[in-house]
Amino acid sequence: MKIVIETDRLILREITLDDKEAMFKLHSDPAVQKYTGEPVVESIEEMEQAIATRIIDHKKYGFGRWATFLKDGMQFVGWAGLAYLPEFDEIDLGYRFLPEYWGSGIATEASRAILDYGFDTLKIKRIIAIALKEHKASIRVMEKVGMEFEKFAPYEPGSIDAIWYWCDKELITKNKAH
Repeated sequence: MKIVIETDRLILREITLDDKEAMFKLHSDPAVQKYTGEPVVESIEEMEQAIATRIIDHKKYGFGRWATFLKDGMQFVGWAGLAYLPEFDEIDLGYRFLPEYWGSGIATEASRAILDYGFDTLKIKRIIAIALKEHKASIRVMEKVGMEFEKFAPYEPGSIDAIWYWCDKELITKNKAH
C-alpha cells in the first residue's frame, strides 16, 4: 500500500479495485450523492469502471482521488483528493465521506493536507473546488481551509449554477495567518 498523504488521524492512498465494496457503499448511498450532481451507483461493476478510470487518471496526471482511512483501525471513511478537469483546464479538490463521519473534521483535515501536498510536492499553481450552492457543509470546508469564492457558474452546460472556490499557495499561506 503506497501512502500518499498522512495526517494526525488519516491515511490517504491510491484507490484500487480492492476498494470496490467500500467505494460502492459510499457511492450507492443517496445521502452521500445528494449534493454531488451524480446519480447513485447501481452496481459493483459500475463502481469497478469508475475505479479503473481513476487509476488511469492517477497514472496520467500523477495525482487523483485517494482512498481515505482512519489510522486507528484502518477504517475506510471515503475519499479525498485532486482531479484534473480537462473541460475547464483546472485541478479540483474533492471529497466524499460516509455519513457516519460527517461533522468530525475529516474533510477539513484531509483537504488541508491535500492542498499542502498539491502546492508543495506537486507544485500545482492553482486549485479549485466546486459545490452545489445548497451543500453548506462542503462550502464551509472550502472556507475553513483558506479557499475563497470565485464565481457562480454551471459545472456542465445547461445545469444550474454551482459555487466555485479557488486558491493558490500564496492565498492559503495568507489565510492560515488569519
